[in-house]
Amino acid sequence: MGKIRARKQLRKAHRYLGLFIGIQFILWTVSGLYFSWTDIDEIHGDHLRKPAAPVAFENLVSPTALDSTLTIRSVALREINETPYYWVNDNLLYNAQTGEQKEEITEEEALSIASKHMADHLEVAGVTRITSAGKHHEYRERLLPAYVVRYKGDDAIKAYISTNDGTFQTVRHRDWRWFDFLWMTHTMDYESRDDINNWLLRAFSVLGLITVLSGFVLWYISSPTLRKLKKKRK
Repeated sequence: MGKIRARKQLRKAHRYLGLFIGIQFILWTVSGLYFSWTDIDEIHGDHLRKPAAPVAFENLVSPTALDSTLTIRSVALREINETPYYWVNDNLLYNAQTGEQKEEITEEEALSIASKHMADHLEVAGVTRITSAGKHHEYRERLLPAYVVRYKGDDAIKAYISTNDGTFQTVRHRDWRWFDFLWMTHTMDYESRDDINNWLLRAFSVLGLITVLSGFVLWYISSPTLRKLKKKRK
């Protein structure tokens, strides 16, 4: 009787565990299939971009001549609408030919930058400026404020350009958004979407392992074939 009761309890535990984590198993499987059948370069939007042509500049002023009170820790050269700029200390923008400081890029300059990076066949639908992006925003954890250049078409393509230094940040489109959503369900990180070491994922992984192992145990103690083999050995 004890073995029969234990077997029933194991079946019941296995059944309820399967029901509890079954939906997550489906999400893991669906997202895994999507990841394996998609081209990661297309997800990144490489097919929507073109290589930016290098530009050479002359008559650049020395960064040390920009401001006598400025302590330069880092400097990088930026090209905005065919004009060179110094990006100093990751927060100040100076015209590299005149030495004048620039607050931020304009909407027209953002369009010019986007046109140098995005494919020529794309048609602009509009431009907006954003100052914040939440944890689930497609532009999360990138430089703000930013201009969002929207393009016509069913893919809802958007290009993001930092207003502070004029750098082309990223491109987003429909397939990337599907990938991002399924990645969230795959990692079970429903806050930032990118933490694969969260406790929810760990807990469901352990429960999934227990469910599979309990299934093997049930098969072992319930298999008629194994019972016959045991009787023959006896």
